Amino acid sequence: MCDDDRTSGSPGRRALLVTGAAAALTLNGVSFAAADENGGGPGRDGGRTGEAHRTATRKITGHLPTGAPDYVHLPVEIPDGVREIAVSYTYDRPATPPGTAGNACDIGIFDERGTDLGGRGFRGWSGGARTEFFLRADDATPGYLPGPLNPGTWHIALGPYTVATQGLTYEVTITLRYGPPSAPPVPSYPPQRAKGRGRSWYRGDSHLHSVHSDGKRTPAQIAALARTAGLDFITTTEHNTTSSHRAWEGLWGDDLLILTGEEVTTRNGHVVAMGTDPGVFIDWRYRARDAVFGRFARRIHRAGGLVIPAHPHATCIGCNWKFGYAEADAVEVWNGPFTLDDEVAIAEWDNALVAHTHGRGRFLPAVGHSDAHRDPDVIGLPQTVVLADDLSRTAILDGIRAGRAYLAESSALSLTFTATGPKGEHATIGGRLPVSPSTLVTLHLAVPGAPPGSTLRLLTDQGQRFTAPATQATTWQTTPANAAYVRAEVRHPATTPGVPGPMAAMTNPIFLGRG
Repeated sequence: MCDDDRTSGSPGRRALLVTGAAAALTLNGVSFAAADENGGGPGRDGGRTGEAHRTATRKITGHLPTGAPDYVHLPVEIPDGVREIAVSYTYDRPATPPGTAGNACDIGIFDERGTDLGGRGFRGWSGGARTEFFLRADDATPGYLPGPLNPGTWHIALGPYTVATQGLTYEVTITLRYGPPSAPPVPSYPPQRAKGRGRSWYRGDSHLHSVHSDGKRTPAQIAALARTAGLDFITTTEHNTTSSHRAWEGLWGDDLLILTGEEVTTRNGHVVAMGTDPGVFIDWRYRARDAVFGRFARRIHRAGGLVIPAHPHATCIGCNWKFGYAEADAVEVWNGPFTLDDEVAIAEWDNALVAHTHGRGRFLPAVGHSDAHRDPDVIGLPQTVVLADDLSRTAILDGIRAGRAYLAESSALSLTFTATGPKGEHATIGGRLPVSPSTLVTLHLAVPGAPPGSTLRLLTDQGQRFTAPATQATTWQTTPANAAYVRAEVRHPATTPGVPGPMAAMTNPIFLGRG
């Protein structure tokens, strides 16, 4: 037995909320009959009445104008006795003039605990990657969280990312299936430690997407490709959901540490929450002007993770980083195949290094990730190679936080970079050589596996100071008075006159002097 009716959900029908977060419009809601009405669902005595699996469907249509709020909430009254919630949606995509954004609308759902910023009621988000999803106690569409379907006011969340000049017309279809609930699963999360090699350099890729957001690969495919790429650790970072945290059972091992996290995808930039506690969700529904990012950065830190702004100069809509770096632990300066926006990110990062040596601002380490979504994206291009005490979540995050890391385009390339003083003083990447300003310091750099024709560059707070073929081990001498830090790059041959070639590897700095 199925019933179907159609309801209009137009803007302005309820409240426009602007309460310390991105604007959200709440529409008029829809409701469903209780499970024991109309001869369906479980009876009050726990037995069965009517048909075995009655369903009920509502369709809601509406229109959003250009300039619509960031989020539109459609309340849905869920009765007792619901076994499954299924949602699908469509929206129009009218032609637009060149240079004008068309329609793009995301979708997700919040349960009876509400839509308040912080995500207590969060039950899933697929952005624009799916047109339909379901939730049950025992299972859910990737991107969504299985669990109880408690009665109360749930909310379908629409996110009109861009709206054409003609506006955006949408239709949302909600189907409830009544019946006794299935047993909820017991989550199985990855362990916090793998066997490792003791104190060593460990390779990882900590910005990856699977079918749990807008990626096309399964967790099993990602784990296999990570092993093929020679990685020791990866981090699962889906857009605005933690559903993948429980999806890696049987895929970790002594050779592969799997960390949990999230790509917090706001309208003013993306941040990788790396290595957060399994199951911890970080909300994304705010802009820089709302002045609440610090609250969520602190939540990432309380969950044991790192705050890493991702691709800060990417050109996609909403990708530019607008929140500043006061709460950041590192910055993703290289994202996927090397492009001009990575070059800009590295230049900005290097300027911050100079400011740090002059007493203005913290040292913010550089990291690189693939941001791989689907073929032909290469997992481990690039990868962050971390000097850590062991292959564990704590040790890897400590190594990154300290800047004991270099970036490489593949595991075929290794890099050693050290500084020594005349009395045996020694420092490596991320460290400091505490000698007097006039002390002669020797830098040693070797790049086994450097690409043919590549060039190494040594850069200081005064700019580029030395170049040589990357295929040979190199030494260079300076003093702290002439170089507050030294960092290394390995570049492919130039493809554009006057512009350095694409990056093959780069290091965090070695600081010189007593600081």
